[in-house]
Parts: sequence; C-alpha cells; structure tokens
Amino acid sequence: MKTSRFGWGGTSYTCPLFEFPEREMRNVTLNFPLYQGVKEVHVGLEPGAKIMAPPAYEDDRPIIVYGTSITQGGCAERPGIAYTNILSRKLNRPFINLGFSGSGRGEPEMARIIATIPNPGCFVLDYEANAAGKQLENTLDEFVTILREAHPEVPILVVSRIPWARDLISSTQMADRVHKRDFQRDLVEGRRVAGDENIRFLDGETLLPDDPNECTVDGVHATALGFWQMARAMEPVLRGLLGP
Repeated sequence: MKTSRFGWGGTSYTCPLFEFPEREMRNVTLNFPLYQGVKEVHVGLEPGAKIMAPPAYEDDRPIIVYGTSITQGGCAERPGIAYTNILSRKLNRPFINLGFSGSGRGEPEMARIIATIPNPGCFVLDYEANAAGKQLENTLDEFVTILREAHPEVPILVVSRIPWARDLISSTQMADRVHKRDFQRDLVEGRRVAGDENIRFLDGETLLPDDPNECTVDGVHATALGFWQMARAMEPVLRGLLGP
C-alpha cells in the first residue's frame, strides 16, 4: 500500500498503489489530491482481476462541509487524513469538502450555490478562521438563512475555529476568538429558541482536547494527529444530528 507521488509540473503519472499477496475481492478507497485537480483516472489491474461497484453507503445523502484551508486539508500528510475523509470512513457516508484556502468567508453567493446541492444530509459551517474583522458577524446569519430556506429540515452544524498557537501570546487574538465563538453559539441558540431544532453549535476548542500545540504544523493547520482528533470529536456530534 502506497501513496502516490508526482512532479509539480507534470500532467500525468503512473504509480503502483497496491500489491496484494493473495487474490480475493477487496474494497479499496482512492483519495484524490487535496490541492491538485484530477481530470482523468485509469486503474490498471492484473490479468483476471476486475472492478465491481462499491458497497453502498449507509446513507448516500452527502455531508457538506464549508470552510477554510483547515477544512480543505491543508498540511495533511496524505489526502485520506483530512478530517472530512476520516469522518466519511467512520460514518460510512459521502462528504463534499468545500474548504477553500485563503477564502471561504461566508459569502451569500456561496450559500446560494451550496443550497442547490441535491439531497443533502447535513451542512457543516466551519469558516471562522478566514472571516477577518466583522465578516463572521456580517455573514453567518444570512448564510444559515439561505440554507434553511432551501432545506427547512436538514441539520446544520456551526463550528468555531480550533485553537491557534498565537492565542496563547496575544490577548487581543484570544479575545477575538472568544467573541466569535460566543457570537456563533448565541446565534445558534437564538435560532433554536425561535423553533429551529435542527441546528447545533460545536466549540472548536473541544476539537483538539489532547494538547493542541502538538497538533499543528504551524500553529494553525492540523497535522495527522490534529485531523484525527478533530474527526474523533466531531463524530458523535454528527451522529446525534443525523439520527439513526
């Protein structure tokens, strides 16, 4: 079992991924690159081998996650370690990762596009990290409203950002993180009081419970350890939202 490697300027490459010692049917998942577009994939097989349709998901309604480079999987050692891919395996459900490095600021145009995705199972909004200044306060309520108008009953999970290293040395930044966390929590609670029972808030500080300073590459973007902790913490919350 291997991960693929390819030259930065190349347009095609070949990589042997699996060499199984025994012939039997197996389920194999290919995780495509997080930062490189894939136009075409060819799978080569030994003589006599075949490809069949994969087993069905437990539920084929996708979990749609909107956010930042952390959501996208920035700094993951391999594509399968992005927290959305870990959760897809744990929950046995499809995930649509809409994490955008340097972007993902809660634009209403993006909310309208996301709202057109058919048959969603859940929306996860995790874009605080890229919402500078008052962007979060100016966009989140409208973003949720647009999704809710299109999908009145689909669960929505609002997630505040994970702790950053410089929170520990900047009282201004720590105060900003606390303010934005409380804003998101209060917005969600206000909507629940108003009758929306299918929206929840998740404090991002709880996503890295075991020494967050050891869970990032640069004090911001998660390593494999960080992504695994994030997925572990989000799994029971999503299960509770999704129901049986």
